[in-house]
Amino acid sequence: MFKKTLVSVALSLGMVAASATAQVSDDVINASFFPYKDSVPSFEGLQVGMTINQGNVEQFKDILDPAMYQFIAQGDTEIKVGETTSFDLHPSYVEATRKYTDGVTLGEKVGQISDHQAGRPFPQEPSLDDPRAGEKLAWNYKYGYNWGDSAVIQPFYWKFRNMKNAKVERTIVMNFNFLNFTRRTSTEPTPEITPNPSNMFRSIYMKVLEPFDLKNTQLLIHRFQDDTKLDNSYLYLGFQRRVRRLSSGQTTDAFLGSDLMIEDFEGYNGRISDMKWTYKGTKNILLPFFNHNDMPKDEEAYKDDEGFQMIAYGGKGNCFPEVTYQLRKAYVVEAEPVDENHPISKRIHYIDAQTFVLPRNVIYDRKGEMWKSFTIGQSHPDHHLPVNKGTGVSIDDAVTMIDVQANHCTTAQFKGIVDSSLSPPDTFTVQNLRASGN
Repeated sequence: MFKKTLVSVALSLGMVAASATAQVSDDVINASFFPYKDSVPSFEGLQVGMTINQGNVEQFKDILDPAMYQFIAQGDTEIKVGETTSFDLHPSYVEATRKYTDGVTLGEKVGQISDHQAGRPFPQEPSLDDPRAGEKLAWNYKYGYNWGDSAVIQPFYWKFRNMKNAKVERTIVMNFNFLNFTRRTSTEPTPEITPNPSNMFRSIYMKVLEPFDLKNTQLLIHRFQDDTKLDNSYLYLGFQRRVRRLSSGQTTDAFLGSDLMIEDFEGYNGRISDMKWTYKGTKNILLPFFNHNDMPKDEEAYKDDEGFQMIAYGGKGNCFPEVTYQLRKAYVVEAEPVDENHPISKRIHYIDAQTFVLPRNVIYDRKGEMWKSFTIGQSHPDHHLPVNKGTGVSIDDAVTMIDVQANHCTTAQFKGIVDSSLSPPDTFTVQNLRASGN
């Protein structure tokens, strides 16, 4: 009996070891990155070019997230259905996945990962039987190809809108810069920028250009390779001319009076270890993916010398980007804050299965009631700025955060540029905050 137990334990340990080091097949990787190679999703009655509105929304309730269904059912907006198209990521990222994914494992605690160097850590299809499937999907997002290795948004127009009367209460103009220090695949230097004495993974820098009372306000976020280590976040206040460290609690405050927290940036701008991640299943759902060049433009907003214009907004309060929605494969993941004092009870992320960006997120307050709806529209890079063609970056292109309880929204119209020369490493230093603020 004792011998049989030892054999059983040995076999179990062997199975664990095998699962940790088993090779991931090309078929699995191809299915992860090219889900529409052979066919695209369909739904009874859904046709490309049709409009989903208050009159027919019940028919399509199963392919809408709860917030979007509610908006359409109330007559707040309607959406046009676009053709489902492939948003192929850069070949270097796909090849890095082929090269490095074997043997990638989660650690004992949430926020720990081993043997990951670059690419998608867990390209395998998630399983509801896997209690850590949600966590694996979260790592795929964190180490995804969002903005590639480096990018800039300039300019970025943030508008605070009263949803009841469409009045624009405030407009803030700013620039954003993004830089990956490690796990780089397409832009030299690869795989990392050195020196990197703080062992950073990624950094975000933001600078306000207008209005005058906020001019030169800057935000700098340093995210470390060790996910269990708190981010270093710095705020430079132009009117005070000094840099101050932000506490972790301040990343969940309303940022500059908007409907967003710092933690909301890009869909989720926090640590894996800050949340409990639960995979809720895979479904085909309408998500805001489109070709920027084919969408209606805001004729009164920014227009550059090359003729680039920003996405138009409409619907109730002008809170909804006028873009097409594609029926796409998505992973539904629930993220619950570990901190019981967090202002939300959970986020429901609708993760695009091909790109692993977060185009739709629904946020619930501490009572468990729907609070906010976050849309990050995605443009195909080959139908955007010429410089973005061929980059394999799903371009964030039209953003709105709607506070459904306050009838208020914050919209973002901007020009995203995938160009590493616009985000040199010295941009992401505390010294740059002081120098740029003077």
